[in-house]
Amino acid sequence: MAPSTDGRTPAERLLEILGPVNRFHDRAELGDFGMPARAMTEHLVEPVARGTVTSRLGPLEKVHAFWFAGMSCDGCSVSVTGATTPSVESLLLGAHPGLPRVVLHHPVINVESGPNYLRAHEEAVQGVLDAPYVIILEGSITDETIAMQTGGYWVGQGEEPWGPDGAHRTVTTDEWIARLAPGAAASIAIGTCATWGGIPSAEGNPTGAMSLMDFLGKDYRSALGVPVVNIPGCAPVGDNFTETVAAVLYFLQGIGPLPEFDELGRPAWLFGDTVHRHCVRGAYYEEGDFAAEFGDKECLVEIGCWGPVVNCNITERGAINHHGGCMNAGGACIGCTMPGFPDKFTPFYTQSPGSALSSAATRIMGGVIKPLRNITNAHLNREVRWDREGSVPSGWSREKSEPGFVAETIHRFYDRFRLAADTSRNPAQPWGKRPEQVSGGSRMATAADDRVHPRQSDRTDGSDGHRPDEN
Repeated sequence: MAPSTDGRTPAERLLEILGPVNRFHDRAELGDFGMPARAMTEHLVEPVARGTVTSRLGPLEKVHAFWFAGMSCDGCSVSVTGATTPSVESLLLGAHPGLPRVVLHHPVINVESGPNYLRAHEEAVQGVLDAPYVIILEGSITDETIAMQTGGYWVGQGEEPWGPDGAHRTVTTDEWIARLAPGAAASIAIGTCATWGGIPSAEGNPTGAMSLMDFLGKDYRSALGVPVVNIPGCAPVGDNFTETVAAVLYFLQGIGPLPEFDELGRPAWLFGDTVHRHCVRGAYYEEGDFAAEFGDKECLVEIGCWGPVVNCNITERGAINHHGGCMNAGGACIGCTMPGFPDKFTPFYTQSPGSALSSAATRIMGGVIKPLRNITNAHLNREVRWDREGSVPSGWSREKSEPGFVAETIHRFYDRFRLAADTSRNPAQPWGKRPEQVSGGSRMATAADDRVHPRQSDRTDGSDGHRPDEN
């Protein structure tokens, strides 16, 4: 959709073309059509999920969640089903103290279909739904005005009698969101396609794909004053989504503040750091060790990893149940959580110009630091007793040579620097006594100090944990 020159958002322009609606399905005529269980999913779950006044700490017993699919691969739905903290099941059952239960309207989990699946959607449009609702978008928003020019549509979700003279016509995801967003308690975009446009909005696409923020506009606020909430990722970490939903629900319940979001609507506590800061391979970067090909254990920057400049917590949290994740499993970061993805990160799996400069600098530093660390590591892997006796009593080390002159010299200086900060070697008053309680004045205090903390010159037996010739 071309940028508006009159200040209207894409959502407003779409509704202006479509006009208002006032016809809906006749429930009496539908009967049990599309309901194999002869009941709505909400009613089937309600007996075991309904909370009481003792478990609900606020006014809301339930919140409806309308899940819409735009141009997507359904990977976001898959990732959310793997969330554990909290899980989707616990949210649906209202298992968290204080939280309202979530009535999720998702085409994968609902038992009803067809017009009955859309019953709650219709009630929300009419303003007669029995509880507040939030809208969730997976996948990017298309520019349906392009498809309308040839009498088609890009992404449909059900039919409503909203055509001429009550004729049934396909209702697009865009239209549902445009009609429901103003009355929603919150609008949430999950996945990079919904948050930034993602792959469907890549340069040259024919659909005019865009993000939920692009569609609703920068001035959008939900019915409770909340801007669009974005949880990016391709696919996103499922726990990032459910954790954010729980935080927003506490706010809607009135028992918690609105959590902190950054300037792009991302949960600040989840996307405030870069991949690199928590990467399991980060230390290799510091020491100038880089992988030459996939499968190597070292830092992946030189084979196309964008981790140092990408906001994501997958290396810290893992993909599912705190396991896996791109770099943890040996894959390079291609920046899938970022607004510039994919156009600004292609071609994938090739070294970026910036990393060529930084990796060259770390190689210089790492070339000095790493050998020194190896020497210190070898020194700390020995008991003091082994240093005195000049051998390691292990059959595994028969072929390993003893530290040479260079290593010994380095650690003599190393230990001098280390022990210089040892405050136990300094004279001090006896602990727990005031000066006037020390008999004999300062002379006696000094003598007492020498008994408790022998002076360095008196230590000739190596009792400080080091060989006598080192002091």
